[in-house]
Amino acid sequence: MKFHLHHHHHLRLHNFKTIIRHFATKYSGRVIQETLNGKTFSVTIKTQNIQRDIRGYPIPRHDLICKITKILQSSSPAISPSSKLIIDPFLQVSDYLQTLNLTLTPSEASEILKSLKTSQKALEFFKFCSDEIPGFKHDCFTYNRILTILSKSNSLEIVKSVVDEMEKCGIKGNISTVNILIGIFDGVLELEKCVGLVKKWGLLFNCYTYKCLLQAYLRCNEVSKAFHVYIEMRRKGYVLDIFAYNMLLDALAKDDKAEQASKVFADMKRKHCEPDGYTYTIMIRMNGKIGKAEECLSLFQDMITKGCSPNLIAYNTMIQALARNHMVDKMVFLFSKMVEKGCQPNEFTYSVILDGLAAEGQLTRLDEVVEMSKKYMHKGIYSYLVKTLSKSGHASEAHRLFCNMWNFNDGGDRDAYMSMLESLCHSGKTAEALDLLNKIHEKGIMTDTVMYNMVFSALGKLKQISQIHDLYEHMKINGPSPNIFTYNILLAGYGRAGGVDDAVKLFEEMESGDCRPDIITYNSLINCLGKNGDLDEAHMKFKEMQEKGLNPDVVTYSNLIECFGKKNRVEMALTLFHEMRAETCYPNIVTYNILLDCLEKCGKRSEALELYAKLKQQGLTPDTITYAVLDRLQSKSHKTVRIRRQSPISGWVFSPIG
Repeated sequence: MKFHLHHHHHLRLHNFKTIIRHFATKYSGRVIQETLNGKTFSVTIKTQNIQRDIRGYPIPRHDLICKITKILQSSSPAISPSSKLIIDPFLQVSDYLQTLNLTLTPSEASEILKSLKTSQKALEFFKFCSDEIPGFKHDCFTYNRILTILSKSNSLEIVKSVVDEMEKCGIKGNISTVNILIGIFDGVLELEKCVGLVKKWGLLFNCYTYKCLLQAYLRCNEVSKAFHVYIEMRRKGYVLDIFAYNMLLDALAKDDKAEQASKVFADMKRKHCEPDGYTYTIMIRMNGKIGKAEECLSLFQDMITKGCSPNLIAYNTMIQALARNHMVDKMVFLFSKMVEKGCQPNEFTYSVILDGLAAEGQLTRLDEVVEMSKKYMHKGIYSYLVKTLSKSGHASEAHRLFCNMWNFNDGGDRDAYMSMLESLCHSGKTAEALDLLNKIHEKGIMTDTVMYNMVFSALGKLKQISQIHDLYEHMKINGPSPNIFTYNILLAGYGRAGGVDDAVKLFEEMESGDCRPDIITYNSLINCLGKNGDLDEAHMKFKEMQEKGLNPDVVTYSNLIECFGKKNRVEMALTLFHEMRAETCYPNIVTYNILLDCLEKCGKRSEALELYAKLKQQGLTPDTITYAVLDRLQSKSHKTVRIRRQSPISGWVFSPIG
């Protein structure tokens, strides 16, 4: 006699929300005892047998795994469309197992964990199995499964808690557990704990464990510990794969452990693990760094003989090794072979060659290098070379290459052109700078005020007044508009060349225009007037400056003090000095040196010594110019002091002559 017992759907409160069980609880069995009136009876419940393989392990029931996985992969929690009640997937799984009077085996739980899409869902199911399924107990395989899943989610603290729970439950892991944990942990202490688990669980390292531990130490930059692991595994007869060998070699080379790296490289070849291109590149870089150029050449040749085609990184590494070891001819030859083989150079290739040629004074060979690689030359490479040469002070080579770039490309690289213009100006090649400024628009690059200011500054330093006039007129007609920096640069140039009339005219033009003079403008004009003998006009501009609300700075006062001092008007120089201090404009060492020199030349020895005492009181440090003046005061040897002004903005540089 068979029958079925049914319980109707019932409700359960869960997190203050109503939960509905989706399945009826259904049991199948047979009656074994019944009373006479039929009101009570006993039954035997029929359970499903679990099949086992030949080793006695339960065979996973795939229909059960699929069903539970499908339930868990539904929304969590879900809302029943018919009843609008919340359905808990884990409660559904519990009901499903109770309905069929089933339990789960660890292998089935492991398969379900593997099928779940998120680590959070997997962790919830992992805890559900041990907490809610009667008689279920995790083994090391289910722990391995959840640890593997958690390893992809960067949940280090959760991993540690799972391991703690595993140990608390007295479950011993296997070597795979240790391997998984080594792959997760990245701190030395955690790795030492993994090694401790091997001893605690009575396990033995295998080749993969050694490899995992070695790579983990390398991730922590613990190169010495990684090498110790390597020695231990080599003693056990284990070998690494090519990836691990390269990882170890690279770390040893970067840590300047050349002897150990050479030992590993020799072991690698002896253990029948053929080096690849990356291996040779590591060894070439290391040997080049320590000056073993011949060893680099031998390694490079060996790489080619073994059939490893050098890539861009390998060529660059070899070229750099040759450059470092002053082997310019071999460097250029290798570059030619690189191009012949169709390996396109990049900016790094050219930068290494540039450094190598410059170090040996053979930058003229750059034309040879460019000609070799002409098919690979493009605007970006030309621009890079021009900028690099310009910044390193090789103006002639930069300009020669720039001319090639000009003829090579229709469009221009603004940064390269700016670098070239700056280099020409800095090296005093004003004719070439003017030519470039006039033609730059042909390459689609608009000239701006910065470019003009750069050229004006170079022309002013060389006192090329006529060129300044012509360029300024061209600028006013064709643009761009001059700014305050333009006017200040022009005034400084006129002052340097003694062009007082030009300076005054330019100043008046500023006053009538939109660009109003500032402190630097007045400083430049005052310096120009005073330096060329018109002290009264310079002093008037000084007063005018104050009337317009522009407070004179240390440069303004120092300019005037110097000008009056040169004309032996010492009293006026001293008056300006005292006025300066009264206006809380503190003199610097340059101001003191100017006035000391003035007093010494006029024979006012006591005033000079008194001024020196004030200098010390102010906390200023005397420089070589100060001591030169003091020596003259003591020896009464009136050597002259030449005062060179770098710019009316930044101050002066002095040097004694005599």
